[in-house]
Amino acid sequence: MTLGRRLAAEALGTALLLATVIGSGIMGERLAGGNVAIALLANSIATGAALYALILVFAPISGAHFNPAVTLVAVLNQKIGNADAIAYTGAQLLGAFAGVAAAHAMFGEQLFFSSQHERAGAAQWWAEGVATFGLLVVILGSARQSLPAVAAAVGAYITAAYWFTASTSFANPAVTLARAASDTFAGIRPVDAPAFVLAQVAGALAAFAAMRWLAPPGNADGVVR
Repeated sequence: MTLGRRLAAEALGTALLLATVIGSGIMGERLAGGNVAIALLANSIATGAALYALILVFAPISGAHFNPAVTLVAVLNQKIGNADAIAYTGAQLLGAFAGVAAAHAMFGEQLFFSSQHERAGAAQWWAEGVATFGLLVVILGSARQSLPAVAAAVGAYITAAYWFTASTSFANPAVTLARAASDTFAGIRPVDAPAFVLAQVAGALAAFAAMRWLAPPGNADGVVR
């Protein structure tokens, strides 16, 4: 695949992922009648299901990273070059904000508006580190399996991580920054986003180190070939 096609796949896949995250959060909150648990259930199931489908569609094209943390680990595993990784990250960020705008438009909201949803403190930062560590372990560990197995593993993990982490598992710097532009159920205050991103990078690096020892070399970047 040409770089242009791969970047388009990364941007489109990330946009659809964010449209799912934000859109299902809005829909869940509107229909839940104030029951936050029901809203979170709707949000988590929709996100996990979308990830399964999006990975199946886009992995053969770009690897279906949709996440700068995944791209970072791919660089460390020498599966993608630095220049391509920078381009991937740019495409993911553009796609993420486009997905937020698309979701807002579907529900009659402003295209972008700064979130007031506070997500701060050591417990939440630790949760993001754990969430991202787990996500990368799942990706790296399942990458030797079939594409449907990888897609199912990632979708299932993210669905679970919504519930077992204090932060509801953003586990993705592009997702985090884009969700700061949405004052909805899935949002995060812009001031809280940088600490989340740092925790996510730390979690990804820890997962890379752990899996290099547990399952050394091979196809360990999350790209199904």
